[in-house]
Amino acid sequence: MPSSTETGHGGQGGAGSPAGTPLYVLRGIEKTFPGGVQALHGIDLDIREGEIFGIIGRSGAGKSSLVRVINLLNRPTKGEVIVAGRDLTQLNDAQLRAARRDIGMVFQHFNLLSSRTVYGNIALPLEIAGIPAAQIRPRALDLIARVGLEEQADRYPAQLSGGQKQRVGIARALATQPKVLLSDEATSALDPDTTRQVLELLQSINRELGLTILLITHEMGVVRDICSHVAVIEAGRIVEAGETYTVFSRPAHTTTRSFLQGVTGVAVPQFVAGQLRDAPQGIKAEAVVQVTFTGRHATDPMLARLTAERGVSVNILAGAIEEIGTRPFGSLIVGLPAGRLAESQRFLEEHGLMTEVLGYVG
Repeated sequence: MPSSTETGHGGQGGAGSPAGTPLYVLRGIEKTFPGGVQALHGIDLDIREGEIFGIIGRSGAGKSSLVRVINLLNRPTKGEVIVAGRDLTQLNDAQLRAARRDIGMVFQHFNLLSSRTVYGNIALPLEIAGIPAAQIRPRALDLIARVGLEEQADRYPAQLSGGQKQRVGIARALATQPKVLLSDEATSALDPDTTRQVLELLQSINRELGLTILLITHEMGVVRDICSHVAVIEAGRIVEAGETYTVFSRPAHTTTRSFLQGVTGVAVPQFVAGQLRDAPQGIKAEAVVQVTFTGRHATDPMLARLTAERGVSVNILAGAIEEIGTRPFGSLIVGLPAGRLAESQRFLEEHGLMTEVLGYVG
């Protein structure tokens, strides 16, 4: 299983150099609340400049506790939170308020001021920072244009759709020109089409501004669509981390695998799952095998070749082929004759496919 300290190394996305010093670093993060409840256990993460980095976990996994430590709304019991080489845990309250300008926040429920217009909400962080009014206006108008809300600049939050509100939240988070944009479940309150539009906006911001984005989410589809790297949190621990494509194609932890079933559609069908056995029974037994297609053979008809070249019958039970970023990825669950399992696996693996035996059916 990849260790959490591998996270952020190598890469497929972002404007920054993967070989550079990490921009955002968590080291040995622990958080224990009064009463002795420990919410975070030794969290280590490296997030490099220009990455879109996802942290995914279910409700109760520790995401909320981690978010509040990441931006130092809660100080960790142990560990370091380092942004651009500065350990935020060593700052006093005044220094910390200034340092938080380097961390833009986008919230699940928007957190807009109802008494302020779109323009007023976006201008607010600049006013709080003491920026002269003559500089605020062009900055706010530029951000309004960037998120596509020119026609809504004078409207109030009650007059906006959910997607428009989130665009205001993104523009407001960018107002102080942060080094990192922290998105806390920013799409979970939106419908699928609006979610897609907001994710496309975040991608364009990452691409055009080179801004590092840290996404906290429970939606694996969000990670698949835009994240270059991902860490999976469970029970306050990072259980798996690495490049998104690698984690999706070679999930090492059961939590990751269960997440992936929800976005790839490759769960074992119920009529098969109820018959699975640990060993083959009878001469007509079939092995139920998950075949993962990655790399240069991801779109090749390898199962058809297995049948044509080796005479092995293949029973396709479930599957999906899609893209992670711009790279093809497919996963199929198939039935193979148990007596020819070793031969079939060897053929597929020699051609760059991965196989995993899930069980046997009669």
